[in-house]
Formats: sequence, structure tokens, C-alpha cells
Amino acid sequence: MAASSGRDGAVLSEDSILECISRHFENSHPRLMLGRGDDCAIFKSGSSLCVSSDLFLEEAHFRRSYFTPWEIGYKSLAVNVSDIAGCGAKPVAFTLCLGLPAWVDMPWLEEFFAGMSSLAGRQRMVLAGGDLSRSASLHVSITIFGENLDNCGFLIRGGSMPGDCIFMAGQIGLARIGLAELEKHGRSALERWPAACAAHLKPEPQVGAGLMLARAGFNSRPPALMDISDGIARDLPRLLGQNGELGSHSTTLGAELEIPLNLLHAEVIAHAHAHGLDPVQEAVAGGEDYALLGSCAPDLLAPLQTAIPQLRKIGTVTDSGRICCNGVELKEKAGFDHFEE
Repeated sequence: MAASSGRDGAVLSEDSILECISRHFENSHPRLMLGRGDDCAIFKSGSSLCVSSDLFLEEAHFRRSYFTPWEIGYKSLAVNVSDIAGCGAKPVAFTLCLGLPAWVDMPWLEEFFAGMSSLAGRQRMVLAGGDLSRSASLHVSITIFGENLDNCGFLIRGGSMPGDCIFMAGQIGLARIGLAELEKHGRSALERWPAACAAHLKPEPQVGAGLMLARAGFNSRPPALMDISDGIARDLPRLLGQNGELGSHSTTLGAELEIPLNLLHAEVIAHAHAHGLDPVQEAVAGGEDYALLGSCAPDLLAPLQTAIPQLRKIGTVTDSGRICCNGVELKEKAGFDHFEE
């Protein structure tokens, strides 16, 4: 990686970036036998591991016009942590690959790593390694590792059955509003829509809820679970296996969602009313919620709600093959897709 000078005059080089990383991230962890600095990290675990990867790209996933460096660092890791939560697992380690354009300087990197390390520290995760390169635009690629606790096993999207309760843990619709208002008004949108903008800029992964759901499935039929990244309208068919990949029931399962207004955040309701829209339909079409979406046997719902106060029933699995919300069939192309215009 070629050296460059930041706005403060300090030379930015691969070594100086690695030194910056070391200031923000420990290089030891109970699960690491060998940490950063060698060709590979050596990771040990007494249980199975799950792994997920995500890209976080400038202009595709964020804009520097309204994201601070701290928020870019935080969110690039948070979206990966949410995948681990959707598997009912505990995040323990991650690797980081950075493509850095010429405008990046040391003050920017310090703030970027401060945001990322704040979440890593809270989740007790270790940065195990990665790579650095020059690139035309900012490119963040993270691979994250999680483990199951107490031999509970991992939760997956498949396994729903007709009559199961559909539930969610977390908020829906806020991030969609935050994105729309930040795109229109930049960071001044934070003044009128603080919760919505925060949901987009700094999502909170539901790790604790995911772990509780995994424990609940240890002595019973495990819940089906995933995180909501593209909106309920697009992610619920994936949970039910309507793509044909999750078992023999997958082509016939449907859902009847019942989502009352009081389940939604006040900003979701106010924003929809201000634009003449149905708040519930807007909320289920939103992306980047990073809440959890799942289904469970009816007799498991009450214990889950006792253990996870933010968990709420939002519907029932059916054998109709149709997905309806408050009596209205959801549009096939609702939700978010990177490859749609």
C-alpha cells in the first residue's frame, strides 16, 4: 500500500494503519491461539462455529455526506453481528479487509476504528486479522465468526410449520425512514427524526435475544430465526422457505400477519401519516431493520415473551402459500434488493 499524507501532515502507510488498529483492538482473546501479524490467525473453540461475511461499500451502503467515520466503523461491524444474532449465536471474532482511497488520513481512521472497536468491545469480540489495499472508493469487508453457547445449537431459517407463531424482536420501519430523510436533508434530519436516523446510522444487533431463542430451543423444537436486513416483506418468504430450499413444506407455507399500530415506533407512524401512507405497510417494506424475525410452536411463545421482553407476536404461519399483512397481500417485490433499480 503506497504511503500518503493526511490532512494533519502525518504519513499514512500500511505500518501506520496497523499501528492505529493496534491502538483500538486487543490482539489477545481466550479463543485465539495466534492473533494478528502472521499469515493466518489460529482460532480455537470447543464448539461448532458459524461464519458470515458482508460488504460495506461507499455509495452502495453508506454516504460520507451524512455518515461520520465513527458511524461507518460501527455499522460495518454491526450488520455482521446481526447475522450472528440471527443464528442464535455469540459473536467472538472477525477479520477486516479495507480498501482505502487516497483521501483517508489518520484522524479519519482513528474515528473509524473507534466506532468499530466500541461494538467489538461491548460484544467481547477480537479482530483476528485481515488485509489492506488502496482503492478508488472506501471498501469495508468483514468476515465474522460466532459460536453456540451451552451446546444449544444454531438456529436456522427453516423448520416453520402451519400454526406456528410468527414473532419479531426489535423495531421495524425506522431505518427506512432514517435513510429517506438523511438522503433528503443530510444530518439535519436528526433534529426531526432522531430515532429513525439512529436506526439507520447505528443499528443495535439483537444478540441477547438470539441467544435466549437458541436456549429456548434446546429441549423443544427450535424456533426458526433470521435477522431482518431487507424488510419483513422480502425476508419472511425466506424464513418460510418460499424459495424452495428449506424442506418439503416450503412451497406451501404462507403467513397471516397482524401488526397493530401500537407495535410501531411513533416516528414510523408520524412519517407515514405525513406522506399519506399506511404506517404498517411502510414498516414491513423497510430494509436494514436488523431486528430478528422468527417462528415457534404456539406453546413456546409465552415462555419466550417472558424471557425476551421485546419479543412480540406478529402473525401465524399458514399453509396457503400467501403472505398477508392486516388483510392485505404483500407485494412480491416489496423490501430491498441491491440489484433492482
